[in-house]
Amino acid sequence: MSEALPWIDPTAGGGKAKIAAAPRPMDLAGKVVGLLDNTKEQGEVILKTIGDALREQHGVARVVLMRKEHYSKPAVASIIDEMAQEVEVAIAAVGG
Repeated sequence: MSEALPWIDPTAGGGKAKIAAAPRPMDLAGKVVGLLDNTKEQGEVILKTIGDALREQHGVARVVLMRKEHYSKPAVASIIDEMAQEVEVAIAAVGG
């Protein structure tokens, strides 16, 4: 291949607004952690394993597992709102 491939933006355009990252907790002990399944194969299994490890090794009080409708679409506003109300830390899975 002699020609350079063009750069492809994987975000499909996305927003231009800059959003500051939320403050990170010093530890997870006693926290409610949300895990967002992106619906790809084995994502739920991986997240359940991560949730168990967070409870056992880091003292997480509770794990909330939610699932997007489809891996190619962003989470709907109701899921984001529910997680924002219920959890203190959120982790989004990118399964394969």
